[in-house]
Amino acid sequence: MTYQSKPVSEQVMVITGASSGIGLATAIAAAGQGAKVVLAARSGPVLEAVVDYITGAGGHAQSVTADVSQRADVERVAATAIETFGRIDSWVNDAAIGMFARLDEALDDDSRRLFDVNFWGVVNGSMVALPHLALTGGVLINVGSEASDVVVPLQAMYSASKHAVKGYTDGLRLEMEADGNPIRVVLIQPTVVDTPFPEHAANYLDSEPKLPTPMIEPEKVATAILDAAVNPKDAVKVGLVAKLDTTMMKLLPSLTEEFMKMQLGRQQRDELSHPREGALYQPSEDGRIRGRGNENATSMREARKSNLRTA
Repeated sequence: MTYQSKPVSEQVMVITGASSGIGLATAIAAAGQGAKVVLAARSGPVLEAVVDYITGAGGHAQSVTADVSQRADVERVAATAIETFGRIDSWVNDAAIGMFARLDEALDDDSRRLFDVNFWGVVNGSMVALPHLALTGGVLINVGSEASDVVVPLQAMYSASKHAVKGYTDGLRLEMEADGNPIRVVLIQPTVVDTPFPEHAANYLDSEPKLPTPMIEPEKVATAILDAAVNPKDAVKVGLVAKLDTTMMKLLPSLTEEFMKMQLGRQQRDELSHPREGALYQPSEDGRIRGRGNENATSMREARKSNLRTA
């Protein structure tokens, strides 16, 4: 078996973290191009709304309520894909959670939980997907970040988890290639994306967190993911800032670090906030692709009710 490139319209695609943000945008885009999609997230009601939305538009979708930090849950996702559609052609590990906190204040349990989802979720997804992808000559797509190469203060634990995702993905790719395995392994590294990430993140700050600008739309990342499923490359940086930041970190690390220090004040709104766990332990249920303040930040439930084509 060798790698078999297939158009999106002929693929069975598994997407984790499919209830909001990049994962939800990718699910809708993939189904819109004719892919059969299996969607996984902790937010069962939101996933049901997504499936209704896709099937109502003539697409093919199935959902599995799953916590990617639990290997058994991820195995159920794969089993559902095989039972429903017969195979898996591409697998997207997108599920992730954030935390706004100084490293000397973050609780160990919260940091471990973040790694359980962001890193071990990728490991679980990869290990479960590999045997199935080997049968189809498929593509494993792990969503990292520009934070896989640089560090964002107040999001340093998140950055550390994305560094780990990059190291794991690069190592897995080399091993697959050395073995002559037909699986292609891809790392997606977007810049800051306009998603509900700060609303879903755990927050230790005394003000409401936000993402620094400029941001790119989630649909741009979804396009990169779907392109990687057809034309896989080792790593794909999405957004000009991701390319600039990672290049600067290699060429001028001291200057880049000074620039990143300036991001401290750009990650907080002028609104008081109480500490919260966010979606660390409980799923979010808003089902939104875009973040707070975006005029197009319609929730999936609202989109289903109004029959909109975008969420």
